[in-house]
Amino acid sequence: MTAVRTHTHAQAVDVAVDLFTRQGYEGTTVEEIADAAKVSRATFFRRFRSKEDVVFADHELLLEEVVVMLAATRPDARASEEAGHDLGRAWDPDIDPYLEVCRAARMVFDHHVGQRETSLARYALLQQVPALRDRELITTHRYERAFTHYLRDTLPPERSASTTSIAFAASVVAVHNAILRRWLRTPTLDLRPELEEAFADLRRAAVIGTTGHPPADDGAPPVRRVIVTVVEGGAGPDEVARAVRDALV
Repeated sequence: MTAVRTHTHAQAVDVAVDLFTRQGYEGTTVEEIADAAKVSRATFFRRFRSKEDVVFADHELLLEEVVVMLAATRPDARASEEAGHDLGRAWDPDIDPYLEVCRAARMVFDHHVGQRETSLARYALLQQVPALRDRELITTHRYERAFTHYLRDTLPPERSASTTSIAFAASVVAVHNAILRRWLRTPTLDLRPELEEAFADLRRAAVIGTTGHPPADDGAPPVRRVIVTVVEGGAGPDEVARAVRDALV
């Protein structure tokens, strides 16, 4: 993605949303958007197929960033760095695919918050134009599909079932969208910590559901526990083990 392309798309989104807000969606023509964005009509249609497309043009680039970000930890990407590596067994136990998906979704959330004025204006516009709400659903589905494909390719064999990947991807998108809508209604709130906590809950549930063990914290050292139990002086190994096990429950 080039800086020029990013700037051009961002400018087009900003002017289009501004015109739609002031003049109405139906009352704004492609020519007016092109003039405001300082591009020709032909250039506009070469980059954007319709007025709907230009409203979500930044998400086209953002989705590309998400795909590139996830691709860096895909099995084929890692295997290409190691000559002769078996692609079928290229998954890396040190990579947490669930965490990578959450990081990608977090980047989308941060994009909305970072483009505050455009995000708020677009949200208001979506409440007025049904066609744009339909387009938003399509955009949401594309993120979900990208997450699902990544999980299918990257989770270890025993956890890469389609249902597991689909369920986690859908959950991440649903949680992201719910918290984002809260922010859009009340942009003074800092909901990033809540988003992080919700993603951690999803990861924990996904890992426990497939392995029976919770995921490790992001870069945090494992928590050590001290267990104290009392047994009779003549207790045998089995009795000691049972007492410790009972204390852990």
